[in-house]
Amino acid sequence: MKVKNIVEGLVWESLERVLDTKPDACKCDKCQADIVASALNHLPPKYVVTEMGETIARAGGLDHRVRTAVLVALAEAVELVTSRPRHE
Repeated sequence: MKVKNIVEGLVWESLERVLDTKPDACKCDKCQADIVASALNHLPPKYVVTEMGETIARAGGLDHRVRTAVLVALAEAVELVTSRPRHE
């Protein structure tokens, strides 16, 4: 069995939507990974071990507050990485 943090999936799914609101943000793979890592460091994980667990968690456990927290963490991470990118 594999342990999966479903919040990570939600962060990756929401990344493009947040980046679309920030035209000055770099969208290279390195910056995207830095943004996701920064956002995840500010969000509590939600682990599952089965597909059924993921389905149940997504249906009931990832309420509006979690989704809002993900968007806020991503927006803050975009600002941070944009102000200090790790490349030229």
